[in-house]
Amino acid sequence: MTAFLVKVLSSALVIGLVTEVARRSPSLGGVLSALPVVSLISFAWLVKQGSERAELSTFLKSVLLGLPVTFLLLAVLYGLIRLGIPIFYSILGATSFFIVCWYIQRHLQQWWQT
Repeated sequence: MTAFLVKVLSSALVIGLVTEVARRSPSLGGVLSALPVVSLISFAWLVKQGSERAELSTFLKSVLLGLPVTFLLLAVLYGLIRLGIPIFYSILGATSFFIVCWYIQRHLQQWWQT
């Protein structure tokens, strides 16, 4: 339980720091949040917990496969906000688009592996 709390608190600290930087400098905050901080923190915790190389490799492959749909989510969200769509509906629309793209990507992935 202690390890879980350390993970949660350290992750919250990183998110809080990036948010504070973004409040003061949106451009720098955007660059910092685009860094693979979550992936690296997760990877470090998996290594610390003694995960096997195969598990680490699968994790990193999954992160890489998630990048295209994540990029699309951010691009759609950016476009909707630039069009003047209210933030709530922009997030809802971008998230819906993300789910559809993720679903399609998963099925294409399974199809290519067979």
